[in-house]
Amino acid sequence: MLDADSQSIPPEGQPRPTGALAELQRDPYSRARFLKLAGGVGAAGALSALLAACGSDDDSSSGGTTTSSKKDTKTTDEKMSEGGGVDLEIVNYALTLEYLEADFYQKVAESGLFAGKELDLIKLFGEHEQAHVDALESTAKSLGEAAPKPETTFPLESKAAVLGLAATVENLGAAAYLGQAARIQDPAILAAALAIHTVEARHAAALNRMLGKNFVPDGAFAKPASMEEVLPLVKPFIVA
Repeated sequence: MLDADSQSIPPEGQPRPTGALAELQRDPYSRARFLKLAGGVGAAGALSALLAACGSDDDSSSGGTTTSSKKDTKTTDEKMSEGGGVDLEIVNYALTLEYLEADFYQKVAESGLFAGKELDLIKLFGEHEQAHVDALESTAKSLGEAAPKPETTFPLESKAAVLGLAATVENLGAAAYLGQAARIQDPAILAAALAIHTVEARHAAALNRMLGKNFVPDGAFAKPASMEEVLPLVKPFIVA
């Protein structure tokens, strides 16, 4: 079983983590504080999964040449400024995706396509996504300015089509968070992203099962998705 101290070898072609994720792997003290912040023992397995999916920055785990000893000439203020800018970009990116998800579930709940336990589940997912919106808006404002809420449109022709779209959106959301994990600079923001990512993945698993699909379509290690991959896929749901 993997734990937070294990060395992870990245899947072929995956980038090695930087920022907070790399610091957590290198520094046991930072890692212990992060795990306490993120939820203790349960978060250790999730952190290990992130390290395995995003890759290790310890070159000894892959036989590469160590580059981490390169001297960093940037000042602390420069690092904080750059880190804050990167984190704000990531938070607003995630916030935009959560705006879409929250609006989607609200419109589905109001569509009349679902009733009973199915409607209860749709509403529950919507409540989760709205909670994500609220948290990310607050975080974005603490870093700078929150992204504006876009006007959305979704095809809601049938139950089957809606469930298929919901599964696509949730799987994409989980992959999107994983795709940014290695870039996050602030451990507190990484902890929040990890907490949201796990809920997105659970939504995706539940919807996958409802559709008769594999609830873990990527196998033991989830596949991350970059901004360049995600944004074109969600653009059709945003009214220009």
